[in-house]
Amino acid sequence: MASRREGPLMRGGGGGGGGQPLSRGSRIAAAVAVGVALGCVCAFLYPDGLLSRSSEAALHWPRQADSVACETNEGVTNLKSKLASLERRNAEFRKQINELTMKLQLAGQGKDEVQYKAGPFGTVKALRTNPTVIPDESINPRLAKILQQVAIKKELIVALANSNVREMLEMWFTNIKRAGISNYLVVALDDSTEAFCKLKNVPFYRRDPDEGIDSIGKAGGNHAVSGLKFRILREFLQLGYSVLLSDIDIIFFQNPFDHLYRDSDIESMSDGHDNRTAYGFNDVFDEPSMGWARYAHTMRIWVYNSGFFFIRPTIPCIELLDRVAGRLSREPKSWDQAVFNEELFFPSHPGYEGLHISKRTMDIYQFMNSKVLFKTVRKDAQLRKLKPVIVHLNYHPDKSDRMKAVIDFYANGKHNALEHFPDGSE
Repeated sequence: MASRREGPLMRGGGGGGGGQPLSRGSRIAAAVAVGVALGCVCAFLYPDGLLSRSSEAALHWPRQADSVACETNEGVTNLKSKLASLERRNAEFRKQINELTMKLQLAGQGKDEVQYKAGPFGTVKALRTNPTVIPDESINPRLAKILQQVAIKKELIVALANSNVREMLEMWFTNIKRAGISNYLVVALDDSTEAFCKLKNVPFYRRDPDEGIDSIGKAGGNHAVSGLKFRILREFLQLGYSVLLSDIDIIFFQNPFDHLYRDSDIESMSDGHDNRTAYGFNDVFDEPSMGWARYAHTMRIWVYNSGFFFIRPTIPCIELLDRVAGRLSREPKSWDQAVFNEELFFPSHPGYEGLHISKRTMDIYQFMNSKVLFKTVRKDAQLRKLKPVIVHLNYHPDKSDRMKAVIDFYANGKHNALEHFPDGSE
């Protein structure tokens, strides 16, 4: 029986006739066409490929995440370390800038080295205060330690006292405590005053032995002791502290640090008794023999009181203390208040270089002298209602009695406490 061989695939034909077989090349072409078509579809649906980079990254993500976390922690630590180092260097640079600025200021005093453009009309305003000095604790470490404990914002009240004025001293610090003031210090000039301050729990400072100062401090009267303050205060300013210097014939009713402007090198109470005398006025001098030019205009102001002033730690203020202390040592018969005002106000002129210092006069009804009180305020119904910051019994010798009366009037509400005193001294 003859063997039967399968025939080739037949191409379909029309009618009932049989088709012709597909060639081998046609089959390959068809397979290629199908593959190309599938490839186009996959390319459209998966542009990054079936095994994309993102897929590969996803497969290895845990290992990379751990690595990134470690690198991030180390980076933060390094950045923090660098930041701390930069902050330290920045602090050092700031310190150097302050020191160089002060040196430049001192080197350039009297020289017009810095130039500025003037602004529009009416907008120009000069500097009112000088920069503070760089504190130097090496000059008196013991005082520096005391001031750190007593001062508030590097400010404090300072008074000098010896045993001759114990009664007034007690009234002085009693009313300071009553007013809620804690930043004050007594410079005790003798053993008795030191012991008294310890007994009354009053902050005090006793200077190291100094024959020149101690001899005056122990036995000197009011004027002699008053002159010492200009030498003693210098150390306070060198240590970088602002001082409200107070005589002890002063009564405090409010905290004075709430009423300071701090826009000048020195703020002082006035011996003036009204707005004109305290703040200045144009006084016309008449000389008839000059005919047409008989009237000469003068500027007048009553003196600052050297027993109550606020002084900042600036170079002009230290120069003021040096000038006054130097003159008082060379001119033993001079009065410290007169010298104080001459150095503050005398301008430069041939043979003399004036002090370049900014000044402010305190409000005469807040920082009140006893002439204002007894001559004007106690007789005026409206002014009697005002509560002063301090009252200074500088115009009257019967200080103790008047101080007690002023305390009764303002602190104890005794409205007739001042009535039996004359305006001036008897």
